[in-house]
Amino acid sequence: MKAYVFPGQGAQFTGMGKDLYENSSLAKEMFAKANEVLGFDIVKIMFEGTDEELKQTKVTQPAIFLHSTILAACLGDAFQPDMVAGHSLGEFSALVANGTLSFEDGLRLVYQRALAMQKACEKEPSTMAAILGLEDEIVEKICSEIDGVVVAANYNCPGQLVISGAVNAVETACEKLTEAGAKRAMILQVGGAFHSPLMEPAREELAAAIDQTIFSTPSCPVYQNVTASAVTNPEEIKKNLISQLTAPVRWTQTMNQMIADGASEVIEVGPGKVLQGLFKKVDRAFPCSSAGIETNAE
Repeated sequence: MKAYVFPGQGAQFTGMGKDLYENSSLAKEMFAKANEVLGFDIVKIMFEGTDEELKQTKVTQPAIFLHSTILAACLGDAFQPDMVAGHSLGEFSALVANGTLSFEDGLRLVYQRALAMQKACEKEPSTMAAILGLEDEIVEKICSEIDGVVVAANYNCPGQLVISGAVNAVETACEKLTEAGAKRAMILQVGGAFHSPLMEPAREELAAAIDQTIFSTPSCPVYQNVTASAVTNPEEIKKNLISQLTAPVRWTQTMNQMIADGASEVIEVGPGKVLQGLFKKVDRAFPCSSAGIETNAE
């Protein structure tokens, strides 16, 4: 069974999607539609923008979404998923790829999500940190004992968990986790505390937009970040997508569940190879590849 997975924020690079644009009339049409929907020239930023421009949340999120969804569309009949999943932002790409959301609606929601997250980030100094080499339970326990907001945010793979919260609380957690034996506790260069309670204002904004959007029955199950299990019911998908902003990304659990449910190979659709690397941490021999058409700038 083929599992198609879609990356999240952090996989962007200047020139992403340019090969698609130059070699496919369908891609050209979809990029033009994206400029129209967003009301600014995101294509120019994707192809020619600086790293700084691409790092802005309001650009990064739609840019990665566009790369993934347009690549999936350009695969045509070769795109035959038995299951899909996306890491954080990538869940929106997965939902367009399996027909739950239209391309335009998916793009609108991603842009609204990015703007809402940006706004929430500006309300309180907040950050995230990668914790390497400790068991999840130890990280969770230490975070729960710290004053202030700090929670497990991204269960990326065994031995790699990202925490998220208020700057002081995250810094204190890093010190205590290092004392507890973490190989590394590294503050990340991110805009704020994604997948934590500090994203509540963004969750409320996104919920209003999601409630007004049509969700269709998908062509195959999506393994959602919040539950790490297969979902096909549009109402349930909506509910989980709203919860996603303040809940952790259960990617380790998602990978294990997809493999348990019969995934025999994973294909990453979008920029970079981060998700393939995470699958390899679960099972070194697991067959992983990138979706064709475009070569990555690595």
